[in-house]
Amino acid sequence: MKYIDEFRNKNLITRALARIKAITPGEKIDIMEVCGTHTQSFFRFGLDKLLHADVNLIAGPGCPVCVSTQGYIDQAITLAQKKDNIILTFGDMLRIPGSKSSLEKERAKSANVRVVYSALDSIKVAKQNPDKKVIFLAVGFETTAPTIALSILNAKKENLKNLSFFSSLKLIPAAMEYLVQDKRLNLKGFLCPGHVSTIIGTQPYEFIPKRYGIGCCISGFEPLDILEGIYILIKQVVDKNPKVANQYVRAVKRNGNLKAKRLMAQIFKTADAYWRGLGKIPKSGLKIKNDFSQFDAEKIFSLKQANRQTGKQATQCQCGDILKGLVSPLDCVLFSRVCRPDNPIGPCMVSSEGACSAYYRYKN
Repeated sequence: MKYIDEFRNKNLITRALARIKAITPGEKIDIMEVCGTHTQSFFRFGLDKLLHADVNLIAGPGCPVCVSTQGYIDQAITLAQKKDNIILTFGDMLRIPGSKSSLEKERAKSANVRVVYSALDSIKVAKQNPDKKVIFLAVGFETTAPTIALSILNAKKENLKNLSFFSSLKLIPAAMEYLVQDKRLNLKGFLCPGHVSTIIGTQPYEFIPKRYGIGCCISGFEPLDILEGIYILIKQVVDKNPKVANQYVRAVKRNGNLKAKRLMAQIFKTADAYWRGLGKIPKSGLKIKNDFSQFDAEKIFSLKQANRQTGKQATQCQCGDILKGLVSPLDCVLFSRVCRPDNPIGPCMVSSEGACSAYYRYKN
């Protein structure tokens, strides 16, 4: 199969592993893969068992569902409990535990919670239900933000009065800066997210090597992509030449997707945002601009931003430290004993991009 088998070729993978081993300097090298899809691919293809022991890949906060705060989930549940509301969400959000309930549990109690596959589906649902208030849970990174922005723009063109968007959109480079400032981490490089980078390009990462001396490599998600990205980062460490490299040249350009970025800039403004486990990070979120405030659920339903940080966390759940890269899912006392996919205690076990989900599926 063209463009798939080529990146899973056993002989090429063996050669790539040999190249990595040859340049690994005999000391532990911590590399953080920011994207949850990288985490899944890394374990799915058994790369953790093949890599040189000194190369340590750490899962970061690259799961948008996982980093949505307890307070945001609780606010979404409160909206779902109102009988005149229809909540639209991506599937992973259903089972994220709130303080006392979840969207899935509320749906079982007759709340009108629906799973959609695109933000654009919200236009159709709003038209079909003019007597209901339709709220789309806008969760994601720069990858999903353009489609949500387009949906808001279309809602304005259609003059829809019953549709709003509850934004928990977040920006990856700001979170990366937060992480490099944490002295408990000793990161030598970032494996940057391919999906996000197709939108934003390579430029937004350039401050990291310049300001903090830590290399970045944008990588695809196949085994050879990941191994080449790791090789590039180790080479930067050995050569003491940190910079932004683009392994994923078949999809990512330096300036990214200009049309998508213009659309985002038209609808959203950057704002401080709360991340589960990381806390409040300046200029790390996207809020709906005042010109489109009639579609901003935060304003329509008087949802307080400060409440995003609230919510009782599950005792002993270490999702917060896992998202920071401070501990592995295997270090959590709940992992696989109490917290499992059929009984998730924290969001990292729920989402398909969550680190705990990947560890449970491939390492448990």
